[in-house]
Amino acid sequence: MASSFSKPLSNLLGAVALGVSVSVEAASYGAGISNSQWYLAESVFECSLVHEVPGYGKAVFRHRAGEDLTFFLESSSPMMRPGRGDLIVEAPVWRPGVAPRPVGKVTVSDSNRPVLLDTRQAMVLVQGLLEGMRPTVSRESWFDGRPVRVQVSNVNFAGQFQNYRGCTANLLPVNYDQIRRSRVPFASGSSSLSNRDRALLDNVVTFVLADPTVERIFVDGHSDRLGSRIDNRALSEKRANVVADYLKARGVSEDLITVRAHGDQYPVSRRPADNRRTNIRLQREGERPELQQANGYGGDSGPDGPG
Repeated sequence: MASSFSKPLSNLLGAVALGVSVSVEAASYGAGISNSQWYLAESVFECSLVHEVPGYGKAVFRHRAGEDLTFFLESSSPMMRPGRGDLIVEAPVWRPGVAPRPVGKVTVSDSNRPVLLDTRQAMVLVQGLLEGMRPTVSRESWFDGRPVRVQVSNVNFAGQFQNYRGCTANLLPVNYDQIRRSRVPFASGSSSLSNRDRALLDNVVTFVLADPTVERIFVDGHSDRLGSRIDNRALSEKRANVVADYLKARGVSEDLITVRAHGDQYPVSRRPADNRRTNIRLQREGERPELQQANGYGGDSGPDGPG
């Protein structure tokens, strides 16, 4: 794809037609009217609006289950020097006379996703696109210090954004990173679940039933060190079983669940309340069990190694 690096005049006109501006002053990357496309990748786990930026890479609005909307630029090769760049919302070339709106500074990193915006800035970009504007990130080049401009086209955005909104309405309440390790606390001597505990376990159930790649669920009961070791071992087993039974009653296959009781063997802190717990860990196909601790949430050690 054409860029602004020493192109003859004959290539200049073709580059402009494709949306890649070529000038002595800056390298600008962006789709034109003829090649601006937005694609929606949707599931109950994530909704992503993906836009190809010719000559640069991709611009992506991403909304994971249990999280808020974010935006990032993705490029296979570094073009912008790491540091602070500028983000503006400007009119496309076919709307002369409309003043650009500065959004603020953005951090540019040296990763393959050099620009990552939080929810507030992402929504500013969405609003600009819906208004027919083109969000643009500018930062000096890695190579010669001249500006690099990455433009996000508004063409064909509005229709796919409506589909994106429909996708987000069907997202799960949590994602894997949020639910893969969970902790159910207990009062002293108790193995009863609270309403808050049940809400947490309902999220675990919802995710497991939706994700067929979850192949094991470890349920590990623990106690504090008050009382005898024999009593603590029995109490930790009761706590593990009450959690496992709840999961099974809500539809999780018993074959997925491994129940273990550890008594007071693996404390996470000196506070007894922190140690009265049942830990839940999900394991997906292909994950290495030795790298994921069933008990080591918060610094303790367990049969799977140090946490």
